[in-house]
Amino acid sequence: MSDALEIADAAKKNFDAEAFALNLARAMESGGKALAEFLKSREDTPPDQPPPELAEIVKTFTAIADYWLSDQNRANELQLKLAKSYLDLWGASMRRLAGEDAAPAISPAPRDKRFQDAEWKSNHFFDFVMQLYLLTTQWAYEAVRKADDVDPHVRHKAEFYVQQITNALAPSNFVLTNPEVLRDTLATSGANLVRGMKMLAEDVAAGRGSLRIRQSDSANLTIGEQLATTPGKVVFQNEMMQLIQYEPATATVLRTPLLIVPPWINKFYILDLNPQKSFIKWCVDQGLTVFVISWVNPDARLGGKTWDDYMKEGPLAAMDAIEQITGEMRVHTLGYCVGGTLLSTTLAWLAEKRRVRVTSATLLAAQVDFTHAGDLMVFVDEDQVAALERTMQRDGVLEGSKMAMAFNMLRSNDLIWPYVVSNYLKGQQPASFDLLHWNSDATRMTAANHSYYLRNCYLENRLSAGTMVLDNTLLDLSKIKVPVYNLATREDHIAPAESVLYGSQFFGGPVRYVLAGSGHIAGVVNPPALGKYQYWTSEHSKAENVAEWLARAEGHKGSWWPDWRAWLESIDAEAVPARTAGTAQFPPIEDAPGSYVRVRA
Repeated sequence: MSDALEIADAAKKNFDAEAFALNLARAMESGGKALAEFLKSREDTPPDQPPPELAEIVKTFTAIADYWLSDQNRANELQLKLAKSYLDLWGASMRRLAGEDAAPAISPAPRDKRFQDAEWKSNHFFDFVMQLYLLTTQWAYEAVRKADDVDPHVRHKAEFYVQQITNALAPSNFVLTNPEVLRDTLATSGANLVRGMKMLAEDVAAGRGSLRIRQSDSANLTIGEQLATTPGKVVFQNEMMQLIQYEPATATVLRTPLLIVPPWINKFYILDLNPQKSFIKWCVDQGLTVFVISWVNPDARLGGKTWDDYMKEGPLAAMDAIEQITGEMRVHTLGYCVGGTLLSTTLAWLAEKRRVRVTSATLLAAQVDFTHAGDLMVFVDEDQVAALERTMQRDGVLEGSKMAMAFNMLRSNDLIWPYVVSNYLKGQQPASFDLLHWNSDATRMTAANHSYYLRNCYLENRLSAGTMVLDNTLLDLSKIKVPVYNLATREDHIAPAESVLYGSQFFGGPVRYVLAGSGHIAGVVNPPALGKYQYWTSEHSKAENVAEWLARAEGHKGSWWPDWRAWLESIDAEAVPARTAGTAQFPPIEDAPGSYVRVRA
């Protein structure tokens, strides 16, 4: 406790009341600019029309409240539990003030970074505020989880909304209830708030009225210079994508080229962040002829482009170009996230048409069945999809910022609130971080394609059921006979490992299910040289669930990449002389990474 008081005393000694008053005025001026920008962006919104998200939250919480209020005893029990926890906290706090030892009523999780500062425990006020918050949060979660008769989807949504509200109201997010921020404010006489509010105004302006939180300093992160630097050429393009062929790094290469189909929800350079982390460069160094689709960042002009168009002008067009460039009719294919879902529908379409174009398929954190889909399901039901479709029909696209915010909200205590505190309360510029720069480089989605995806996959789960129709063709995953390398990541909140395993059963050929450590990004982008994480393999992929599968799996330290490369060669090991990018028929259009990837939302 004495250490904390010494820190506070040191901060007070530097406090200048006159400077603080001036800095507070400057901070309020910048805050006013942010508010003005926010209100300006909403001038065309009818004042009596609440945001559809707010109506959804009210409807969801009403269902939970109805459950508890429908039974007086149940309601009383819920209220008494909260009151008792508050009384226990009050009693423990009074004993501590009297100099007695008293165990805390509740403690934060050991990995909760919000309450790491020493004063959260040593200072009676901050300790009380923290425990009050944690008790209330615990009670709110229990109120949702124990609402047994409520529809599971509604309960899932309510739990998500509780998470967002409680994360937002954490005492660590406010100047007067965050000891670290309060010390900074006293020590700098409010200069931190001036810097923070200036950044807030800039970020609201950058988001055209919506807050675009800066997660990384982008000054020294330029595509083609520090990011996406693997040498290659754009060898084909249409209005939906550019096809990049990478220059070889070995004298010979596997005969069968590799086509990578990345998601269009994000940009492809997650697989080519820098030379040390680049999956693309690693593949090239391993003797593969690598082609990558770089999707367009669509505007309203392309709003009518459907899933059919993404298939025909994406993977199918790429396969045709690759055949003419290399002379190879078949390719190894790899799809990441929703790119893997598109690839799976393309393979099913090719199988139905009896076209032999593919030697193998690799799916990275991709879903073909959505029974056990991840946290994104909280955004998907008929009412929410219909409301989103109305917005997309008006604009032609779904703005990238909306999807980016949805992903950030899934991990708001990692991707939103730490930056709110650091940027806007402490006034600290974020450091350069390639992964977070990519995360904020959002893309738009065409209205027609995104609506098809949400309805056919998340809402109606048609692909695995065999009822999805693509280009007037009924798709059947069981007709896909090529070998499949199906990678899941253990902590994935977007394509859960359970969902990926469950989807493995629907393919008609051999499936190698592999489980990697970490999550949706770090588990996939895990270069062997780093020696991080681990992965598991098993010859028994027909387990009922991941726990059962893991019980019979073998663990391996490090990256799954070498295992995948060996699997690829086991299918087709023939080598040919290395191929340079482009041909006389397909002369290079421009250097990699191309121009489509540089278009920002």
